[in-house]
Amino acid sequence: MKIIKNLIDKTKPQFEKGGKYEKWLPVYESFETFFFVPKKVTSTGAHIRDAIDMKRSMILVVVSLLPALLFGMWNVGELYYMSIGETTSILESFWQGFLQVLPLIVVSYGVGLGLEFVFVYIRGHEINEGFLVTGMLIPLIVPVDIPLWMLAVATAFSVLIGKEAFGGTGMNIVNPALLTRAFLFFAYPAKMSGNTVWIKDIGQNPQLVDGFTGETILGQKVNMVTEAYSGFVNNKLSMLDMFIGNYAGSVGETSTIAILIGAAILLYTGIASYRIMISVFAGGYLMGLLLNAVAPEGNVLLSTPALEHLLIGGFAFGAVFMATDPVTASQTNRGKWIYGFLIGVFAILIRTVNPAYPEGMMLAILFMNVFAPLIDHYIVQANIKARLRRAKINMIQSDSENN
Repeated sequence: MKIIKNLIDKTKPQFEKGGKYEKWLPVYESFETFFFVPKKVTSTGAHIRDAIDMKRSMILVVVSLLPALLFGMWNVGELYYMSIGETTSILESFWQGFLQVLPLIVVSYGVGLGLEFVFVYIRGHEINEGFLVTGMLIPLIVPVDIPLWMLAVATAFSVLIGKEAFGGTGMNIVNPALLTRAFLFFAYPAKMSGNTVWIKDIGQNPQLVDGFTGETILGQKVNMVTEAYSGFVNNKLSMLDMFIGNYAGSVGETSTIAILIGAAILLYTGIASYRIMISVFAGGYLMGLLLNAVAPEGNVLLSTPALEHLLIGGFAFGAVFMATDPVTASQTNRGKWIYGFLIGVFAILIRTVNPAYPEGMMLAILFMNVFAPLIDHYIVQANIKARLRRAKINMIQSDSENN
């Protein structure tokens, strides 16, 4: 670290006021603060001080995403080798998946951070660290075979329209990563199913796909097929399969256990809200139970066990990493319970009732992102009215005592 510190001290004058590259100071400081805590201190007023800043918070979120990322890489490679009838080691499967997922990460960070640096240069303000997390979330919520140019276009859209149009990180009204997925879903719906296994050089062996891939439970919304496959033909997914996540889907969304490890990290470090996480799962589970109770005989989707709904698709990933976004979620404690509960309810409702959308988590979170400020408004107003009533009662009691 001393070598890095000496290099920073030596080159920083070139980026400070009057230096040759002073216009790029915000970009330079973003790299400096990545390694060292900034020297800036508050000079006036009373402030709450903490041992962690935004950059460290974002890095902790990225760390919490690593279990889902690493499992996703292994899963991509494992399903690929299974599809061609080969048995390999864990490392070989992981390496094959790593080579396929890495370009998604490179494109996501390359396009997103590139645009962030451009706006930093134009506006002359400090760079925001929010894309450290967004850049990692985007590759995890898309199918591994998504064309890279589509991912680049969608990422640029989310940064330009979802963030910078509103003033940058902290000002956006919807989750940028989910906006990327929504753009891809509506612009290129054929590429967003995530139900098929990536096959390298598919043009040479197209029959492999027909003989191997199957639909998850969410894919049944298209034709109401009763089986769901994990990677073995005619082998129905068990609850354990769903929990472990060794089946086709978006890169980081299939393994519930990996997602829960990330949730434990977020909760232990105090980064994410347990109120939102718990209420999302509670809302989804209760809605699942309600639909089970009213499901007509033979309706596969409505009769899907409530617990299974929490394990399949992007439900767990959305509850842990998307719904808890501190910028777009409700800010009040009571509002967080309401916000999370409604996300869980709407996610299952969209998933099972609306035939146009096989996965409801994305739309449920985006919908509640928009209504989060309204929830907080009514919570705050209710608190104000309650305090005014208490103040009025106390005033009347005080007057009566004095008389």
